Amino acid sequence: MRKPRKPTPAQQRALAQHLGAALKRNVALAPRTSFRIGGPAAFYVEAKTPEALATAVRVARRFDIDYFLLGRGANILMGDRGYPGLVIANQAQAIDVYGTCVTAASGALVYPDLIDAAVAHGLSGLEHYVGIPSTVGGALWQNLHFLSPAPARERTMFIGEVLESAEILTADNERRRVDVDYFEFGYDQSVLHSRDDIVLSATFELEPAPAETLTRIMQENLRWRAERHPPLDSEPSAGSIFRKIEGIGAGRLIDECGLKGLRCGDAQISPRHANIIVNHGQASAADVCALIMHAQRCVQAETGYWLTPEISFVGEFAPVTRLAADARASTAQPATS
Repeated sequence: MRKPRKPTPAQQRALAQHLGAALKRNVALAPRTSFRIGGPAAFYVEAKTPEALATAVRVARRFDIDYFLLGRGANILMGDRGYPGLVIANQAQAIDVYGTCVTAASGALVYPDLIDAAVAHGLSGLEHYVGIPSTVGGALWQNLHFLSPAPARERTMFIGEVLESAEILTADNERRRVDVDYFEFGYDQSVLHSRDDIVLSATFELEPAPAETLTRIMQENLRWRAERHPPLDSEPSAGSIFRKIEGIGAGRLIDECGLKGLRCGDAQISPRHANIIVNHGQASAADVCALIMHAQRCVQAETGYWLTPEISFVGEFAPVTRLAADARASTAQPATS
C-alpha cells in the first residue's frame, strides 16, 4: 500500500478554497476510532449529507490529494503519526422508511440508528447486527455479517442478503444507482475493495415481523456478544483482527499458541477473545502492530497457517519493536536486539 502524501502548498490552497470554513487542521483522530488509537489528521472535513460527501471527495480527486473516508472508525488501525492528507468524516445519517424498504445515508450507524428505525416499523432483516459498530457504508464495504439468528446460531447472516440497491459516487465522479449484484459480495469482501467507488446511500428490502420478536432477537444477540467479546466502551478495539482461514477461526489458532492475554504496552490480545486486541488506555499503533506480527509468526511456526489481517492500516506508522520469539501471555516483553 502506498504511503499517503502530505498535500503540497498548492493543494492546501485548493482545499481551503473549495472546502472553506468546514476545513480543519490537525484534528485528533484517536477519539474518532473504536480503537482510540492514532495520530491527528493534517486536514479534516465533516460531510453531513451525501451531497457534501460527494463534494469533498470530488475536490480531493480533482487536485490529486490523498484522502481517507472515515465512518465509525471501526475495523481500522490509525497510525501513530496520523494521516497527512485529507480525512473526510462521513456524518451523512438520514434514514427514511417507505413500506418495507429502509433507505439510509452511508454515514448512518447500523446500530442503533438503522436497526432501531427498522424495528420501530416492524421490519426484519437488520436486527441480527445489533451491537456491531459500523456505518452503512462500512457495512457494505465489508459485507457485515453475524452468526445468527438467535438463539439457534444456525448460519452466518450477511447484510448483502437484504440490500436492494445503493447510490454510489463512481471513480469518474458520477452519481449512479446500482443493484446488489454490483457489489459482488463475499465473506468480509465486496467489489469496493478493488474500486474507487464510494457508497452515498443504501436501500434495504426487509420483511414485516412483530416488533416484540425483533426486540427479543436483539436482546439475545446482545447477550451472546457480551459473553464472548470485550466491552467496547471500557476496552476499545477494532473488532476481529484477522480473517478466518479455511473455515477455522483465527482466534482459535492464536489461543492454541498460548497468546491469549499477551500484552505489549497497553495493547493486549483479549483474554476473552483471542482474535481481538484491546486498548487498556494508552496503547499505540506500534504496540498493536507488535502483537499482530507476533501472532502471525507464532501461528505460522506452530500450525503452518498465515494470519491475514481483516482490519485496515491507515496513515503513517512509527517503527515497531519486535516481541521476543518465545513471548507468551506471561512474558510480554519486547526483544532487546
